[in-house]
Amino acid sequence: MNEPLVQRHWAALAAPKVAPAIGTSTVLMLGRIWNANGAEHSTGNAVLMVALAAGAATAGAFAAAGHGGGDGVLAGTAFATSGALALAGVSGYADGWSLPILLWAVATAVAYGIAARYWRTDRRERTAHERHTTGRREEHAHVERVEALRAGAQIETARTGAAYAEQLATALITRATLPGYNPHAINRAGVPKLPAVDLKHDQ
Repeated sequence: MNEPLVQRHWAALAAPKVAPAIGTSTVLMLGRIWNANGAEHSTGNAVLMVALAAGAATAGAFAAAGHGGGDGVLAGTAFATSGALALAGVSGYADGWSLPILLWAVATAVAYGIAARYWRTDRRERTAHERHTTGRREEHAHVERVEALRAGAQIETARTGAAYAEQLATALITRATLPGYNPHAINRAGVPKLPAVDLKHDQ
């Protein structure tokens, strides 16, 4: 009945919060490494990154518009890829840090804005699940309490009947030992009947 409680590690809780910043920072650093290895002012590299970013953005637009099932996850992934390619291209092509840092800040802010939407949805779903689980647990506990009370009442009824039978048997044995006991008189008068024990009266 009772579900195990899972305590998540603090790193597992913090990882989704820092993932967007880590992602954009990684792309920025890779772009600057690419810049230091010959990508600065390279027209061919710039054209390649623009083409890749535009292709990813186009794929995201088609996915968001409903082509291919209108998958929101696919659209988000395509737009994120387009933004990462654009950031990497600017970081690799630009001279200096000013423009790459500015683009990194914008990309990070956008990434957190998109992530916050999914975090809110996940929080609502988790809260609804916890409420549903709590309701089921309370319902099961109520059923268990009712069944325990019913079983206790049946046991008490059976115990009362057994005690009555034992007392009657003791009284008959004691009476048989008394002087002047006449068993024929007992047979004529009849033995008191035991109370009927209905074990199903609460079911």
